[in-house]
Amino acid sequence: MEAFDLIVIGSGTGNMMFLPEFDDWKVAIVERGVFGGTCLNRGCIPSKMFVLAADRVLGARHSAKLGVDLSVDAVRWTDIVERVFGRIDPIAEGGEVYRRELPNVTVIKAEAEFTGHKTLTVEGREITAPNIVIAAGARPVVPAVPGLAEVGYHTSETIMRLPELPRRLAVLGGGYIANEMAHVFDALGSEVTMIQRSDLLLRAEDHDIAHAFTALAGARFDLRLDTAVTNCTKTHTGVALGLAHGDTVDFIEVDEILVAIGRMPNGSQLGVRASGVELDGAGYVVTDGYGETAVDGIWAVGDVSNPAQLKHTANEEGRVVAHNIAHPEDRREIDLDPIPHAVFTSPQVASVGYTEQKLDALGRACIIGRQDYGGTAYGWALEDSTGFCKVIADPDTRLLLGAHIMGPQAATLIQQLIQGMRFGLTVDEMATGQLYIHPALTEVVEQALLALPA
Repeated sequence: MEAFDLIVIGSGTGNMMFLPEFDDWKVAIVERGVFGGTCLNRGCIPSKMFVLAADRVLGARHSAKLGVDLSVDAVRWTDIVERVFGRIDPIAEGGEVYRRELPNVTVIKAEAEFTGHKTLTVEGREITAPNIVIAAGARPVVPAVPGLAEVGYHTSETIMRLPELPRRLAVLGGGYIANEMAHVFDALGSEVTMIQRSDLLLRAEDHDIAHAFTALAGARFDLRLDTAVTNCTKTHTGVALGLAHGDTVDFIEVDEILVAIGRMPNGSQLGVRASGVELDGAGYVVTDGYGETAVDGIWAVGDVSNPAQLKHTANEEGRVVAHNIAHPEDRREIDLDPIPHAVFTSPQVASVGYTEQKLDALGRACIIGRQDYGGTAYGWALEDSTGFCKVIADPDTRLLLGAHIMGPQAATLIQQLIQGMRFGLTVDEMATGQLYIHPALTEVVEQALLALPA
């Protein structure tokens, strides 16, 4: 059995484990796929590069309301793909080469499986270490739809590398991946049908956001809510999908299918229980406040252990766990509160903290302030008639409990509210304790805070 000082499973967030303190450690990093993990290769970064192109097209499509007539001469799909992956693929390759060239690091491109206490089988050989970091991420959930495997489908891991833009695309799902990709493909020229089992898109968002966003999507896409895919079959001209809505069964024909109904953690694929590591009911590796599992010296970070499945939470977990391994006498707790997120579709959505419906379910009193984009100077200039900022606060402490924004630059605008929550500012201090640039779009946040009842 080959012994290391540290074994890291996964090269996404796991690639952050290499502190200077480990320069004289014997380290192994195990990766079964492309080096760099989901965010770099098939998630956050490439998808936002596609979103940028889609946003440009929509900007031209809606420019007439500003008195400017713009048009898109062509969408060069292959050039868009090349721009994205022509930059990303060399980064992934370079990252692997760099790690391989380090004298103390062994890169193993293979599946890993736990076989016992702190022991793993990779490439037919057993390895062990006193410290093991599980950073193996998550994978797409694929529904058991009759015929789906036979007709072929894509997930977020493959859809962005299509050789040509499909004329007709079916998107299964209503979460952030489904909506971002629907935005991209619709803007770039595909006819998009979105199929969602529930009655809302982005249903985990605050109900005001979810309802408003769903209405806008319904005006843009062929949106099928409360609908399930019953079967898939090949036709002479594409793929036929059976759609059940109540007692009605309908059929549509498309060229490609994107399955985007969620992602599941990869812990079970590693056989972590053989080492004594515990999984919760949803399959996530169970960790304590320091990022350590039930087994001393085995740690977990990122999507394999955190249902938030966000790169910014994974990065912070990685930083803390690396410190805790290097400095066992000075352990730090992982503190992610509050956890924000954003959906880079059109319109953008960004949220942090409690939703109104969650506070209602908890029986917790709250006050609400809201400001429409169109009621602010810059929102007026944008001709925006759908965006808004909603803030929720505790009526007694006046602390912010949640914030939810839908509209242009939502992912940027929410940052000041995240900061206020993090550092315990009251909503009154946030609203009046600083100057807001006029007529910047940040005034939508200022005015939402001022709209909270006294």
